[in-house]
Amino acid sequence: MPPIKMYTTAVCPYCVRAKQLLKARGVEHIEEVRIDLLPEERDRMMAMTGRRTVPQIFIGDTHVGGCDDLVALDSRGGLVPLLQAN
Repeated sequence: MPPIKMYTTAVCPYCVRAKQLLKARGVEHIEEVRIDLLPEERDRMMAMTGRRTVPQIFIGDTHVGGCDDLVALDSRGGLVPLLQAN
């Protein structure tokens, strides 16, 4: 399974929902980057994604997007194959 990285904040219901979906699909470890604690990481996230909102989810080198993007990817059957890629 490729590494999962998620840019989050402490009080983000979309972050919680995204983590729940990933865990339901077998993800055991998510590297969380708390942009509320590390403001320089928000700048890095925005430079990589062009987005300000959290969560921003990366599966390996693939930027999935936010929670709605993750749910949509799962709904069309694309999440599990991405998680199974090496």
